[in-house]
Amino acid sequence: MAKTVAIGVTGSIAVYKIVDLVSKLKKDDIEVVVMMTEGATKFVSPLTFKTISGREVLTDLWQESQEWKVQHIGIAEQIDFLLIAPATANFIAKMAHGIADDFLSTVVLANTAPCLIVPAMNSNMYKNSVVQDNIKKLIDYGYKFMDPDSGLLACGVIGQGRLPEIDDIYTQVNRLLFPKKDLLGKRLMVNAGTTCEDIDPVRFIANRGTGKMGYCIAQEAIARGAEVILVSGKSHLEPPAGVKFESVWGAEEMCRVMLDYQSSCDIIIGAAAVGDFRIVNIAEEKIKKMDGHSEKMILELAENPDILKTLGTMKRSHQIMVGFAAETQNVLENARIKLSKKNLDFIVANDVTAEGAGFACDTNIVTLIGRDGKIKSLPKMSKEDVAAAIIDRVVELIKS
Repeated sequence: MAKTVAIGVTGSIAVYKIVDLVSKLKKDDIEVVVMMTEGATKFVSPLTFKTISGREVLTDLWQESQEWKVQHIGIAEQIDFLLIAPATANFIAKMAHGIADDFLSTVVLANTAPCLIVPAMNSNMYKNSVVQDNIKKLIDYGYKFMDPDSGLLACGVIGQGRLPEIDDIYTQVNRLLFPKKDLLGKRLMVNAGTTCEDIDPVRFIANRGTGKMGYCIAQEAIARGAEVILVSGKSHLEPPAGVKFESVWGAEEMCRVMLDYQSSCDIIIGAAAVGDFRIVNIAEEKIKKMDGHSEKMILELAENPDILKTLGTMKRSHQIMVGFAAETQNVLENARIKLSKKNLDFIVANDVTAEGAGFACDTNIVTLIGRDGKIKSLPKMSKEDVAAAIIDRVVELIKS
């Protein structure tokens, strides 16, 4: 049965680019329903979209329909996927606050199909805290987002806010509309977050890892049919629905938990920011300031177990193991050393000092290095897309 995609077009200069997207989807025999806000019609005529889609373009909440008794409810029940592109700051705000005052916004509230939102606006508007809060709220509700591209905007400003390339939007729509199930029957374990090593009952040492990369890998693997075990250190993120979640604190605990599960796993991915050292003597009581005695406190540290290296020594022939190399210098060289030492099938290397990569950001810039010496460098992309690329490589190895 043919899929039906609804495209909600809002009032951005980038509206004209969506005509090409409609054409590409139609060539795949996908039924496309175009809905336009009043602002969108100021940039491109509904007739243009009607001609390309072969269907009436929906703009008026009050227009009569021969097909549905209540048109916006009928559309919401019919579609398999909803795309909002371009999405203005105004429409994102309406979605975030449940406002339904035109045809498109009422369909959004009635919709239960997967929804992808693609912002396009002035860079200052996009970076505005209110807009970012609205985007975060929608992500928390389960909506998917594509980050806007950077470059010269229609207003003459250079910055982030451009509608992504139509081919990229097309690829993302297809990925979400036709999800792969190429990990069915496989059990995948991934670690994530930062490990914490206690100094005393109230203090600990940790690092800047947030867990987002590992959580994205868990989410991608679940979506592709795997049974997933997520072993997480400290993180503010909510575990993806459907994972078996194991919360741990320090590196030694994380290692023990992963060893317990190792023998039953087909795929093991180490994405956690594991601390290299722990405190030798943890104070039983809170350490007080040494007023007038010394301005220094010396902590004795001992090495933590190298979790992936430990697992690598017991790796079974059918298992695929993947690691990360978060480096600040000699990235590829250091990554190759880790690849060999830890008995990995491939390693994901990145320079954590590069803008848009590393800890506490939503994007990453990585290079996949295989045991066979094969290298694949990826451009800056969302961590969700990096996770998809990693799982794609895992699937290639399973099939080889």
